[in-house]
Amino acid sequence: MGHLPTFFSHNLKQQPIALPQGLPSDRTLALITFKHGQRPQVDGWVNWAKSLNQAVPDAVNWMRVTVVNDPGTDRSRGEVWTRLLEKYPDDAERANFVPVYTDHASFVRASGATGTDPVMAVVVNRQGDVLARAEGPFDADKAQSLLETLKSTAF
Repeated sequence: MGHLPTFFSHNLKQQPIALPQGLPSDRTLALITFKHGQRPQVDGWVNWAKSLNQAVPDAVNWMRVTVVNDPGTDRSRGEVWTRLLEKYPDDAERANFVPVYTDHASFVRASGATGTDPVMAVVVNRQGDVLARAEGPFDADKAQSLLETLKSTAF
């Protein structure tokens, strides 16, 4: 199904995270975007994950990952960081938001995605294995399939 590359980043609350080993659980829902205009697509998935956790606290460990083509300089990365902080002022959102600076094409190849146009909702383990995938806007049937994988104990 694919494999998430290993990288080190910080969430928007400045907390360091090594991915995938530092994921909050062995099955984590990663909501992955590649472009500015994908926020409406991914918001459906975010709202679904939040609703699951409202019904049952900590039912689903999830994070929002935005893959940013690495601009190559600390200054440029800082500008991206500042724009993200402006767009996501809420502390709870910042805790779940991880920007990753890397090459889009290599990330897509490694993860098994079909491209950068659809958002990806994937269940990933701490070894980086993609255990389940859905692409595009939120869909209840796709979400149910991901939830079954999230709750499964079989590998």
